[in-house]
Amino acid sequence: MKYLLSLLILLNIADGVITHFVVKLGLGSEGNPFLLGLVGEPGFIILKVVGALVSAFILWDIHRRHPRLAFFSTSICVAFYVGVVTWNSTVFLL
Repeated sequence: MKYLLSLLILLNIADGVITHFVVKLGLGSEGNPFLLGLVGEPGFIILKVVGALVSAFILWDIHRRHPRLAFFSTSICVAFYVGVVTWNSTVFLL
């Protein structure tokens, strides 16, 4: 579970960094309407890092009481962020 949560944190931060550069270079836009106004600002990366850490902490807390549920939920989140980071990375390759 620790490795899965670490991977989730890294993928979430990678998503933030890639999105920051994609938007800053004018190659794409942010799809999340809640974060739309923050992209390109220093607060965006800080929010992504803090959000990733808080999410991991919550999932770890759930893991203590419901390990299977937390493992399943974290796995789904990791799979989602693998897709997001892969999708965002293709902007640089095309």
